[in-house]
Amino acid sequence: MFANLSRSLRRNCHFRQQCRRYKPPKTPPPPQPPPALPKPPKKPQSFTFHDATWEDPYSWMSKLEDKVAMRHMDMYMEQEEKYTEAILADTDRIQNKLQSEMASRLSFDLSTPPLRWGPWLYYRRVEEGKQYPVLCRRLASLHDEFISHKSPAAGFDFTSGKRIEQKLLDYNQEAERFGGYAYEEMSEISPDHKFLAYTMYDKDNDYFKLCVRNLNSGALCSKPHADRVSNIAWAKNGQALLYVVTDQKKRPFRIYCSKIGSTDEDVLLHEEVEGNVHVNIRHTKDFNFVTVNTFSPTFSKVFLINAADPFSGLALVWEHNAPAHCIIEHHQGFLYLFTDASKDNHYLLRSPLLFSSSPRIWETVFMDDPELIIEDVDFCKTHLSLIVKQMQSYKICVVDLPLKTEQVPVHLREIKPRYLPLPKHVSQISPGTNYDFNSPTMRFTISSLVMPDAVVDYDLSNGKWNIVQQQNMLHERTRVLYGTANSTETPNIPSGTRTVSFDASDDTTAENDNLWNDLTEFYACDYHEVSSHDGAMVPLTVVYSRAQKEENQKPGLLHVHGAYGEMLDKRWRSELKSLLDRGWVLAYADVRGGGGKGKKWHEEGRGAKKLNSIKDYIHCAKFLVEKNIVQENNLAGWGYSAGGLVVASAINRCPHLFQAAVLKVPFLDPTHTLIYPILPLTAADYEEFGYPGDIDDFHAIREYSPYDNIPKDVLYPAVLVTSSFNTRFGVWEAAKWVARVRDNTFNDPERPVLLNLTTDIVEENRFLQTKESALEIAFLIKMMESCK
Repeated sequence: MFANLSRSLRRNCHFRQQCRRYKPPKTPPPPQPPPALPKPPKKPQSFTFHDATWEDPYSWMSKLEDKVAMRHMDMYMEQEEKYTEAILADTDRIQNKLQSEMASRLSFDLSTPPLRWGPWLYYRRVEEGKQYPVLCRRLASLHDEFISHKSPAAGFDFTSGKRIEQKLLDYNQEAERFGGYAYEEMSEISPDHKFLAYTMYDKDNDYFKLCVRNLNSGALCSKPHADRVSNIAWAKNGQALLYVVTDQKKRPFRIYCSKIGSTDEDVLLHEEVEGNVHVNIRHTKDFNFVTVNTFSPTFSKVFLINAADPFSGLALVWEHNAPAHCIIEHHQGFLYLFTDASKDNHYLLRSPLLFSSSPRIWETVFMDDPELIIEDVDFCKTHLSLIVKQMQSYKICVVDLPLKTEQVPVHLREIKPRYLPLPKHVSQISPGTNYDFNSPTMRFTISSLVMPDAVVDYDLSNGKWNIVQQQNMLHERTRVLYGTANSTETPNIPSGTRTVSFDASDDTTAENDNLWNDLTEFYACDYHEVSSHDGAMVPLTVVYSRAQKEENQKPGLLHVHGAYGEMLDKRWRSELKSLLDRGWVLAYADVRGGGGKGKKWHEEGRGAKKLNSIKDYIHCAKFLVEKNIVQENNLAGWGYSAGGLVVASAINRCPHLFQAAVLKVPFLDPTHTLIYPILPLTAADYEEFGYPGDIDDFHAIREYSPYDNIPKDVLYPAVLVTSSFNTRFGVWEAAKWVARVRDNTFNDPERPVLLNLTTDIVEENRFLQTKESALEIAFLIKMMESCK
């Protein structure tokens, strides 16, 4: 009995202990009501132009001189900021995770690889705890064993007792001079290595200010000190500096010459009085001449200035009766002209420097080859390098100078050029600054959607090449994550110098892509040609994770730019790895208006034909869904600047096609901006988007304008618009568009339209870049999950 009682007491005691430990579940807080939509005041204003009259309730947002309007704008921006924070509050965790992922992939190379010019190695590096880099140099002859691409600041000259490194310019100190913000537009070291000329952005006045620094003393020179400078070029072996200034509308129109160390006033060398003529200058690679390009909507001209005597006047050497891209170089008694005048693609011409007759006669160097397009050229004393494109493949081609034949034109293949073997899927090749005309070594940056950028030094004389900087993504954690290696494997890290056989054919594919840290083991890259509304074939590039290929849920992000004849940015972006590894498909549409297929491709997507860009993009989006590359209702759009215009216009026409979109500093109100510009516009802007004074262009602008064509009573996709007060297309464009979208379309809390304001120093701060990218990707992930 006592035993039973004891067991009963123990059970009761255990029950009471359980009761004491028992905690009823917390009642979850009631769901928060969705935050109230920001409501900017409406102040309707009517506008009439040509045969059209329209009303704009939000035109007041762009009245920067109206203090009342700006107070309202500040209040509205504060509402938008709070609304965006509230909508994305539940993404804080994923944002932090994404930012941590992106930060872990940031390159630890805080120095640019040293670039040799004459006796010096020049480079920029970031000191610990500092935001901006320092421009430095060191003599290449001092203690070669201390020279390192990863730590160029290392080394000590035991003979002189001084550090080998010489600091030339600390941009952190420049930030103190320019209100806490250091943005350099251009910089040029004098050919005698004694001076540095550079232009810094003055935020308060919205122009670039010219500075010249003595590299021996580190002090600023007393002159020249000029404002609104757009171009610089050295003359007289560094004893004189030529520079171009802009007018109040930011049109480059005057060329001045300043003698370094002189107290004389700077001399005006040239002035373009006509308001539509622009001026640009540059020095030839051998510093013997300064070329002056003048261009307008109706002509292009190139003049030469003798760098040894800049006051001797301008000599006209080439002209064309239409705007054209043109660069002139001088090489051993010949002028070489690289241009796209009257043709769809670039080509190379030459003419003897001393030419007696007028007009000067130019002869074609290489025969036209539709299968081999020359994208860029560069010269050194002994060689010519060409960046060429064959179908979807980019190549670096080397030709000996002088040419082995005096008779031109010659077929490029006949002179047996040499090629650098490159990995697959190269999307872009960018030549370096390559200042040293006497050196046969040239620097290139090789870009791909499936490979981090590789900076390569290529000796054109002997075929030796070396990757001097590239982020290594093939580390152990990546291989284990994908299950392709055991824990004892070592990542294959490229190192050392390779040599290209001079007997190499034009088969330029590298045998081992891992020499380049290529990531095709993990990510696939496919090419498609998409038929647009008029039969034009639009290039579409698709990247996806091999590990996620068979997933049914395949969200996609379609990138676009399509303006100014510029190439779509198809470089590896480590932040987008977070999307690839989550099963996303990344697609890139080379629509008309961009530079994907030559000058004609650009012309077919600008001005009155801008609508082609938008229709091309829509057809690429439909192709992705119809071919099941991206799952239906899982497609998002992405556009930067003019690309934001294309995405927003495509959404207006096909809102059901997209689930979400990210528009970064987009151009959204072309009608008002082109007719009543608040910030100065150039002739190139009007050529790109249309002249509203021309009635046909005006109607085309009205037809493609994102702000003027927002459909009514439809379900719009979720959109995140990022903008800043310090952008070329002001924040008012984004704010007006967001407000009108909410007015016209159905309000669905699952598909919010958000405005996110960023700081104007994001581009200079890698931490802020990852933070902004994490927010954008978290937004996309949330919007895609909400549609499941």
